[in-house]
Amino acid sequence: MTDSASDRRSVAASNGRSDAGSGPARRSDAASGPAPRSDAAAGPAPRSDPDATPLLGLNNIEVLYDDVILVLRGLSLEVAEGGIAALLGSNGAGKTTTLKAISGLLYVEDGEVSDGTIVFDGEEIQGMDAHRIVEKGVFQVLEGRRVFEHLTVRENLLAGGYTRGTRRGLNADADKVYHYFPALAERRGQLAGHLSGGEQQMLALGRALMASPRMMLLDEPSLGLAPMLVESIFEIVRRINREEGTTILLVEQNARVALSVADYGYIMEGGRVVLEGAAEELRTNEDVKEFYLGLGDGGRRSYRDVKHYRRRKRWLS
Repeated sequence: MTDSASDRRSVAASNGRSDAGSGPARRSDAASGPAPRSDAAAGPAPRSDPDATPLLGLNNIEVLYDDVILVLRGLSLEVAEGGIAALLGSNGAGKTTTLKAISGLLYVEDGEVSDGTIVFDGEEIQGMDAHRIVEKGVFQVLEGRRVFEHLTVRENLLAGGYTRGTRRGLNADADKVYHYFPALAERRGQLAGHLSGGEQQMLALGRALMASPRMMLLDEPSLGLAPMLVESIFEIVRRINREEGTTILLVEQNARVALSVADYGYIMEGGRVVLEGAAEELRTNEDVKEFYLGLGDGGRRSYRDVKHYRRRKRWLS
């Protein structure tokens, strides 16, 4: 998510259609309804009050691109306030489309929520302008980082606070970002385009923090990063959640690291949630171990060795 009307549009437009190109077209099986879910689907994240209303709820969402391509097929999920939910799945499953439906960025790709509701803090936000959703406290960190390369680190951070409507507290919040990301403090006067990939990911997260969001949508924060740096980034994500109370919906293909920080997880396939449960239960689920963690009963296996129709038959029958 960017930080002024023109910047939001230019950055969102450059993000590319990550799900629609490989998403399924409308077919007769879409009428069969959502797939059965795992018995592990026991409710909201453990850090939240089990009886509390979720901060975010998606109810039977359908998303169409170009009025033809059906990408999300009756998708439903909830994110408990103060928790971390992981949204997992292979390329083309509809993960990024889900985030864009929440943040209001579908319009730049001729997409729309054609059915269902998206409720944030008790208010329906589907179809709402992206800048209004940001003002309500939802901030998306786009895949590929999308920093302003021609601005310095500090200028990028200040741009993140623009949506608050006041400059009061910006310096203190920038110092808070430097506390989480000391490497940015050392490079605060450097152009963002000269940062490493890992530093740019830190800057993207820091810019989101400057908006004081109630909820952050993180799209593939591990993409293109070295394994050691991935662990560092996710540890900071965990700290932000615990220390700032920021609710997080995390889209990630690295299931192992995502489930290590999340409270609850959803696995998508073909535009639907096919499996959900507490993160610990998903880590020990045999299907998840085989298809996403590479660990089955027979030891480590390659995801490419498993035929797609067998996976769908097991999960969607």
